Amino acid sequence: MMTPFSRRTLLLGTALAAGAFGRRAQANSPAVKIQVPGLYRYRLGNFELTALNDGVWQLPIDAAFVPNAPFAKVQQAMVDAFMPATDHLALPFTALLVNTGARLILIDTGTGGQITPAAGLLESNLRAAGTTPDAIDAVVITHFHPDHINGLKTKDDALVFPNAEIFVPEPEWTFWTDDANLRAASEVVKGYFLNVRRIFGHLAKDLHRYRPGAELVPGIVAIFAPGHTPGHHAIALASGNQSMLVLSDTSTHPALFVRHPEWAAAFDLDASAAIKTRKKLLDQVAAERMLVAGYHFPFPACGHIAKTATGYEFYPAQWSPQL
Repeated sequence: MMTPFSRRTLLLGTALAAGAFGRRAQANSPAVKIQVPGLYRYRLGNFELTALNDGVWQLPIDAAFVPNAPFAKVQQAMVDAFMPATDHLALPFTALLVNTGARLILIDTGTGGQITPAAGLLESNLRAAGTTPDAIDAVVITHFHPDHINGLKTKDDALVFPNAEIFVPEPEWTFWTDDANLRAASEVVKGYFLNVRRIFGHLAKDLHRYRPGAELVPGIVAIFAPGHTPGHHAIALASGNQSMLVLSDTSTHPALFVRHPEWAAAFDLDASAAIKTRKKLLDQVAAERMLVAGYHFPFPACGHIAKTATGYEFYPAQWSPQL
């Protein structure tokens, strides 16, 4: 018969055991203190997908982060997801590499190490995945927030993917390059406008500006998903009889904005449109049982969405050793 135990008795037993063994021998294997490369491969029909971790942002949050919900409820949602209820939210960054067999396509480019010291790992993880930036022949940008576009250039403004065609959303380009919009923006958002000019300034004539519904390459379609930004897009992938929706920032961390789709996020430029888009796309992927990827979901950021009585739930895909 098993003896019941509590956390206290478990810890006490561990301490006693450590004391007994410690009298006999000392550990001689130092802690490694570094993480393994952040990449994960999986298949979608004939496509090979590779999730590439760019790091994590310990984002400071307060009552303004979710303006239409009490901060206590936001912190409780973090506790419910086994996250610490602090004034910081661990927000991962995960880009997606798509090998169609004919093209090697990167969806969003990470932070370029220009937002937080704990991010900027995409290029090293790309190399760990067995490829290099000059092997990428297409980059698809979902929207123009810095954590999605800064990886196009180094801190010294050198182009990271020299051989890639760059696809950007037409409505996103129209909004962020409009001088009247720049003048009307808040001081924080003005920084985004100026960053767009830094990243895309000398590339403007070479960009492929795509419209909602456009097939960018065979099997990869742009899905208009406005609200987070005016030209924000999700990306639909289809190969064989399998399909997937790359949500980008339709929902940021799933513990908050998937479970509570009616919550607005401080980063959403049009909160009501973002909520409407979020519910529409989450409804669709839940009904169709589609695989999804979320840019700020816990790594490797892929899985499924199920509808619940109050919102939705994200279920991570099971890790598989085989493709």
